[in-house]
Order: sequence, then C-alpha cells, then structure tokens
Amino acid sequence: MGTYTGFICNQSKKESEIIMERGIHKKSVLALDPSLTAFGWAVLQGTTVLDAGCVKTETSGKKSRIRKTDDRMRRVSEINAVLCEKIRMYDVAYIVSELPHGSQSAVAAIAIGLVAGQVQGIADALEIGIEWFSEGDSKNHLLGKRSASKGETIAAIDKAYNVPWVSAKYVNEAIADSISIYHVARHMSPTIKFLMT
Repeated sequence: MGTYTGFICNQSKKESEIIMERGIHKKSVLALDPSLTAFGWAVLQGTTVLDAGCVKTETSGKKSRIRKTDDRMRRVSEINAVLCEKIRMYDVAYIVSELPHGSQSAVAAIAIGLVAGQVQGIADALEIGIEWFSEGDSKNHLLGKRSASKGETIAAIDKAYNVPWVSAKYVNEAIADSISIYHVARHMSPTIKFLMT
C-alpha cells in the first residue's frame, strides 16, 4: 500500500455545464503534481487550502517476484484510491494538473505516461473538467522566473496560502508544486475564475 501523507479536456460536456449541473456550491478544485513516486495533491476553495498531501509509492517487484508492469499498475491503483477519496470527500468540481514532461530514461518516460494518463482517465471517468499547466508556467507566474528551487517554491506558496506543512521535505515539495499549479490556474483559467466567484 502506498504511503499517504497528509488543454481543457472533457469531450462530452463543457466544463461550465458540468459545474452548473453539480450545483454552484461545489467549488472545490483538486490541484495535482503527478509522479509515480511522490504524487502531490491539494484541495482548494478560492484561496483556502482544505487539505493537501502526497502519496508515496515504491517498487516491490524484486521482493514480491511480480512483473514490473504489474507492480506499476499496483502503484497507480494506490494513487487512484487516494485521489478518488479526496474527490468524493471534497466534492471536487474541477482538476488542475501539472503536465509531466521530460525524462532521463525509458523507465522515467513510462512513469510520466502512466501518471498523465491516470489523471486524465480519472477526470474523464468522473466527468470532471481538467486543465493542464506546465511547471515552467507555474514557476514563472509564482516567482517571475521559469526555473526555481523547491525551497523558493515552498517559501512563495507559504506567503500566499495557509498550508498544512508536515515534517517530511518531499511531502512539502509535492504539496507546494501542486499548489503552484493552482496558483497559475487562478490567474489564467476562466473556469477557476468562475469557481472563485
């Protein structure tokens, strides 16, 4: 079991129609920093962080003698369980996510494809609108530069939001990255602006 701490894409209906069907009171947004290893997430309403955390998964292929592909799917399922729980718990109306990019190896490229497909699949299956943003755009909007250290990102998010930080550095980095995606979406996304009214 995973350790739990702490382009608009909806083909069948427009996001605003879905939001209106679900009721105007459902304004929670799920912000994501996808990763197969440390998947960051935050649930926000307006500028309030309702909940945030990180799902940490690890490989177990050699220990349990299972195929790598089966082990990867187990990890995806562990992340899905947490995300779906948060979507139900907070009645999430919309998702904003970093679009994973670049890789140093074939294994990393597989992981990037898995988590991007995973997030899009959840949004499609639950008919929740989703928008994707680049890491560079979020850093540029938050700090005025496209590249920034994790510490700089955490400090900037800490100034703008009241965040439930924890003692684990990797968790705080994942939370900060997910909230930085929400931060850029607040300023660039017409749907997020609508949800904040």
